[in-house]
Amino acid sequence: MVTNVTNFSRSGLYDWMVQRVSAIVLAAYFIFLLGYLGCSSDVSYAQWGELFSQTWMRVFSLMALVSLGAHAWVGMWTISTDYLTEGALGRRAVVFRFLFQAICGTAMFTYVAWGVQILWGL
Repeated sequence: MVTNVTNFSRSGLYDWMVQRVSAIVLAAYFIFLLGYLGCSSDVSYAQWGELFSQTWMRVFSLMALVSLGAHAWVGMWTISTDYLTEGALGRRAVVFRFLFQAICGTAMFTYVAWGVQILWGL
């Protein structure tokens, strides 16, 4: 039996919604970036810096960064609970699942914190 101790909530519906909303934010962000790059014939460092110096773009980038972290966490949690089971690994499954989730959680936190530092110059 797998418990929902390490996911965002005790509701699979909430995790499903996190996946869908974060996917929409990520799609909007990358479509915007592709459109910006496609509409600009030659993007210079100064133009790129000007785009990312605007507050709305920093907020949009932060939303994409947090969405990426949440989306990845729910996905990796689902993978770990589906495939790191006692049937596949025996009694070691709990240890492997915990280590896998701890590594993924640490990586997600590190990437989001590092991204915030880059975006906001903290």
